[in-house]
Amino acid sequence: MDKKAIPVLAWFIPIAPLALAFAIYFGEFQSSSFLFLNQLARSLPDTLWAWLTFLGNGWGVFALAFPLLLLAPRAFSAAVFAGFISAITSPLLKNYFDLPRPAGVLTEGSYYRLGEPLLHKAFPSGHTLTAFAIAAALYFAFDKDKRKLLLILFVIAAFVGLSRSAIGAHWLTDVLGGAGFGIWCGMLGALFANRLPEKYLSPRSAWLRIVAIGGVAAIYAHLTQIMDHELNQPLQYASVVILLITLVLFIKAQFNKSLTSSE
Repeated sequence: MDKKAIPVLAWFIPIAPLALAFAIYFGEFQSSSFLFLNQLARSLPDTLWAWLTFLGNGWGVFALAFPLLLLAPRAFSAAVFAGFISAITSPLLKNYFDLPRPAGVLTEGSYYRLGEPLLHKAFPSGHTLTAFAIAAALYFAFDKDKRKLLLILFVIAAFVGLSRSAIGAHWLTDVLGGAGFGIWCGMLGALFANRLPEKYLSPRSAWLRIVAIGGVAAIYAHLTQIMDHELNQPLQYASVVILLITLVLFIKAQFNKSLTSSE
């Protein structure tokens, strides 16, 4: 497990975005920073920002990462743990701070908004928190010599956060807060997953079978809900295909006695 160790200094990284969020909020740059990003994002199509937001939706990112159930079960377990921790952390923080969103402060028409107005529980951005939690979980679940390439996950997570300001749903401070708390959630998820014994990472283990059932629930969610915006429906259908293919291969693996964990 030494190769999967999380450096002590890494636990202090989330303090940076949280400190910046603090400085922006109390420095009274809340509105100006949001309006700058919101207007800058208008140079790119709504579909791009909607699709990026999808990557911060819990069901969405679960589906897209689902093939890891077979390809890298420890990493996927880390993502599942991180997602569970995020699902608890995000609403707790939102209810504690209970800050207004841009639509609850700014006048209609002074900024661009995609979708229905959201008024309350701004901090932190749940989508950003989820995206960074999954990025950190996957990053720290792999061996140290394989992590360099996975830094791209944090870049993607950052764009997920920016999408929340682009569509008018969150302040920059919310995004920064989501990044900070999300990284901590992801590191905790990786910490738990890295301690899982190898016997729990076999396709025939009870743990992975339980996680696989989550894939069935994800299919139902994708077929019965509109995730964040109608522009995301093509991604939802693609996610269902990914889930189905992975589930078929997982079921097939139940009868393959020679199959062992890929990690």
